[in-house]
Amino acid sequence: MYSEIYTFLSQNRELFRFLYSILIAFICLIIVLKTDRLFRISSHQGIRYFRNAFFFYGIAFVFRYLLGNPIYFNEMRVVFEFFMIIGGFCLFYSLIWKKFEKFNETSSLFNPRIIILYVLAFIIAFLDYLWICYNFLFFSQIIIFFFATIISYNNYKKGGKQHKFLKLYFVIMLLNLIAWVLNYAFVLFLDWRLRWVANIYIINVVVFLIFLYGVVKLTKRGR
Repeated sequence: MYSEIYTFLSQNRELFRFLYSILIAFICLIIVLKTDRLFRISSHQGIRYFRNAFFFYGIAFVFRYLLGNPIYFNEMRVVFEFFMIIGGFCLFYSLIWKKFEKFNETSSLFNPRIIILYVLAFIIAFLDYLWICYNFLFFSQIIIFFFATIISYNNYKKGGKQHKFLKLYFVIMLLNLIAWVLNYAFVLFLDWRLRWVANIYIINVVVFLIFLYGVVKLTKRGR
């Protein structure tokens, strides 16, 4: 059964990659719309950066399908990595923004702190481009989500009026950490063979569906 699935995927890899990228981009779009509504109700800056993270993830996976074109492979890889990294940075920043912003910024996409994150994300993506690897991408995200998981867990334990929202934050950060570690393990030890790429895709889809479920559930309660 598994070998038949593997054969089917190998024969239709471009279609599979396209559907995978579109599915995750669509999930991200729904999360962005749901969290944007929540932000407009609450004006909470953390939700604003949380929303931006999935906006960037969505863009990353739209570009991911373009990686199938060998002519633009290296260029599209830098773009994909940049948006994935900045998405992770925004999720992390959504936890710590109070330490750096004494007042609400006019724009959450273009302000001095976020521009610094853009520069860091580009440097990391460019280093992978120079070394022809994904190590800097994986290392940066594993480190980011390791600390994000600790911070979000401490916030969750403190609880308060935002207990359910803080629980969602903790789950999302933990799932991101697990997903990045598993993805890197597949790449490091299994050399990106197609059947393992399929496993990575399945893991990522499940993780993003869990994100979507949590956000939808939270926004329904907020009505």
